[in-house]
Amino acid sequence: MRAIDAAHFGIGMRHAGYNLYVMGHTGSGKHTLIRQLLDQRVGAEANPADWCYVHNFSQPHKPRAIQLPGGMGSRFHADMQQLVAELQATIPAVFEGEEYRRRLSQIDEEYNERQTQAFGAVGDEANQHGVALLRTPSGFSFAPAKDDEVMSPDDYDKLPDEEKKRIEQEVSSLQEQLEKVIHQVHQWRRERLDRVRKLNEEAVLFAVGHLMDSLRSDYADYPAVCSYLNEAQQNVIESIDEFRHPKQGMSALAAITSEMPDFSRFRVNLLVGRDSIEGAPVVYEEHPTYQNLIGRVEHISQLGALVTNFLLIKPGALHMANGGYLLLDALKLLTQPFSWEGLKRALSTHEIRIESLGQMYSLVSTVSLEPEPIPLDAKVILIGNRMLYYLLAQYDPEFGELFKVAADFEDEVERSADNDLLYARMIGTLVRREKLRPFDRGAVARVIEHSARRAEDAERLSTHIVSLADLVREADYWAAQDQREVVARADVERAIAAQIKRSDRLRDRSHEAILRGILHIDTEGEAVGQVNGLSVFQLGDFSFAQPSRITANTRLGDGELVDIQREVKLGGSIHSKGVLILSSFLASRYAAKQPLSLGASLVFEQTYGQVEGDSASVAELCALLSSLANAPIRQSLAVTGSVDQFGRVQAIGAVNDKIEGYFDICSQRGLSGQQGVLIPASNVMHLMLRQDVVDAAAAGRFHIYAVETVDQALELLTGLPVGTPDEAGSLNQRVAQRLKQLAELRRKFAGKDKSDSGDSHANSDE
Repeated sequence: MRAIDAAHFGIGMRHAGYNLYVMGHTGSGKHTLIRQLLDQRVGAEANPADWCYVHNFSQPHKPRAIQLPGGMGSRFHADMQQLVAELQATIPAVFEGEEYRRRLSQIDEEYNERQTQAFGAVGDEANQHGVALLRTPSGFSFAPAKDDEVMSPDDYDKLPDEEKKRIEQEVSSLQEQLEKVIHQVHQWRRERLDRVRKLNEEAVLFAVGHLMDSLRSDYADYPAVCSYLNEAQQNVIESIDEFRHPKQGMSALAAITSEMPDFSRFRVNLLVGRDSIEGAPVVYEEHPTYQNLIGRVEHISQLGALVTNFLLIKPGALHMANGGYLLLDALKLLTQPFSWEGLKRALSTHEIRIESLGQMYSLVSTVSLEPEPIPLDAKVILIGNRMLYYLLAQYDPEFGELFKVAADFEDEVERSADNDLLYARMIGTLVRREKLRPFDRGAVARVIEHSARRAEDAERLSTHIVSLADLVREADYWAAQDQREVVARADVERAIAAQIKRSDRLRDRSHEAILRGILHIDTEGEAVGQVNGLSVFQLGDFSFAQPSRITANTRLGDGELVDIQREVKLGGSIHSKGVLILSSFLASRYAAKQPLSLGASLVFEQTYGQVEGDSASVAELCALLSSLANAPIRQSLAVTGSVDQFGRVQAIGAVNDKIEGYFDICSQRGLSGQQGVLIPASNVMHLMLRQDVVDAAAAGRFHIYAVETVDQALELLTGLPVGTPDEAGSLNQRVAQRLKQLAELRRKFAGKDKSDSGDSHANSDE
C-alpha cells in the first residue's frame, strides 16, 4: 500500500517537480500496475491540445508553433491544404479572364498613348526647326532635315557655318527636351507597374479573399491562426507570379528538379494530433534516445545537398505525452547519450526545445531550423531499480528537485489467507487473459508454495509477476503434453523441475566432482578441525548450493588468526569481518585473565574463486574450537549461519538452497539417517524445502537442526557437552586447558629469551 499511495499522490500532484520514480525489482509488475492506475485516471481528464508548426514568413528559419484544441489541428491542416489547391486553380484562371485582360489592356493603351504623344510633341518641335527625330535600335537621335527628309552628310557639309551652328543649337535644345520626356516616360512606366500590381492584387483578393475571410471567421477565436492567415495572404499577393507562371517563378535549379513550385510554406505540419484520444495521453517510450524523446528536424538530400523545412520537424515522446503522462525505463534512459540531460532541461524549463545535437556540439555545419519551443505540461514517470534511484539522488543535484515522489514497490507480501486468495485470483486472471487451461486447487496451491519459495520465507509471497506468469504458462504446456484439460499439481511440479533442469548443468558438474572424489567432501566419519560449510552460487536467475570443506589449524602464537582466503585476496570484506568476529569471541571467552597465545589459520579447501559473506562463520568457529580441543567433528553434518561476538547464531540467506545442496550429495551417496544440516533458529520461518527433503526429514533419514548459539552447534557436531571452562570433561574446559598450555609455553619462551639476552649483556660487560 505504501507504493500505491505514493503512486496515487505522484500521479495526482500537478505542481512542478512532482514527477514520479517507481522502483523495485525487474519483473515485479511495476509497469503494469502504474498503467492500471493511469488508465483509471486519464479517462476523466481533459483532452490535451493539438500542436502545429507553420512557416514563419518573416524569419523562415524559426517556424512558429500554434496551439489548438484537441482535434482542430487536423482540421486546420486540411483547411490549409485545401486553400493551396484552390489558390493554384483560381489565381491562374482569374488572370486569364476577360475582365482582367480588358483592364490590363486599358492601362497599356493609356500608357502607350501618353508615351506616343510625348515623343510626337518632341518630333513636331524638331520638324519646325529643320531637325528630324529618329528612333534607332539603341534609342532616339536627332538629324538635320530638309523637306522632311534627313540630309546626307555631303549636303550637311555644304551648309553655311551659321546654319550648321544654328542646327547644333537646336539639336542641343531638343536633346534636353527629349531627356525630360524620357525621364517622364520612366515615371509613367513605374506608375503603370504600380497600377498593374494593384490590379493584380485586386484580382487575387477577388479570387481568394473570400477563402481567407472564411478561414479567419472559422478560427476567429485563435489569434495565432488569424495572424498566420494574414501573413499567408500577404505572401500570396507577393508571390503572384509563382501561381500565374509556375516555371517562371522558380529558380533554375528548382525548375530542373520539380515540375511545379513548392507551396509547402502554406501548409501545416500537424506535430501532435489528438483526433482519436479521449482523456490524457499515456505514452511509453521503449527506446528513449535524445531525438525520440525531444523530437528532431530531418533533412532530405537534393542534388547532393541536405535541405530541410518546417514540415520535416518530427515530434518526440514529450510532445506526444504533453498534457498527460510519459513512462520511461530509467536504465534505458540513462544509457542513451544526452537523453537524461535533455529530459532534465525540458522539465526544468517547462518547454520542449527541438535542437540538433550536431549543431549544439558543433559537430556539423548543416544549416538547420530553430523551431519555436512548445510549453511542456507532462508528468514523467521513471521505472527502475533501487540502485539507480539512490545513485541519482546521491550524485545528481537536480534529480531531487525534478523527481520529488518515490514509489517503492515491495518484493514480497505477507502470506495470509486473504493474500493467498488474491494470488489465486491473479492466477485465474493470467489463465483467462492468455487463454490457458484452468488450474485445479492443487495446481494453484503449488504455484503459491513456489512463490513463497522464491521469497525464501514461509510467511511471505514473492511479488515477481514475470516468474509467476512463466510458471503458469509452462504448467499449461506440460498439461497439454499429457492431453489434460485441467492443469494439475503434477504439471506445476514438472514445470518447476524443467526450469531447474534447463539451468543446472554447472550444478551437476559440481556435484559430480564431489561424488567422484575430485572435491574432497566427507559425509560420514569424524575429523578434528574440519567441518562442512555450505556455499551458494548464483548463475543468472538460478542458484544452487554445495558443501565446502573448511579446515582450521592451531598452534602457539601471539593471538593472530590468519584468514588464508583474505591473505591471498580471495576473501571479500564481509567474510573478513566474520573471521575478525571469531577472534573477538575467542579473546572474550578464553583470554579474560591471560594473553591469547594462539596462532591459527582458516581456509576453504579446494576453492579457487572469491569467497564472500559471513554465513560460514559458525562453521569456521566450530572448526577452530575442534582443533583447539582436539575434539573430532561429525562429517555427516553441515553447518551454516553467522555468529556474533557473544556466540549467538544469526540468520543467513538462501537457507533452502543450502539444505537441498547438501541433501543432494548425501542422497546420492546414500542416506544413513546420520546426515543433516545445522541452521540458525531464526531461519526456521524461511524453510520452504523440496518435497523429497521434507519426506526424508519426516522419515528420520535426514535431519535439520535449528541452533541459537555456537555452543548448541558444537554439542551436535562433537557429541561433547560444551559446559564452561571450569567444568570437568566439557569441550570448553579442553579449549581452556589448551590455551593455558599455549600461554605457559609462550611465557616459558619469553623467559628464556630474556635470560639469553641477560647472558649476552653480561658477556659484553666482561
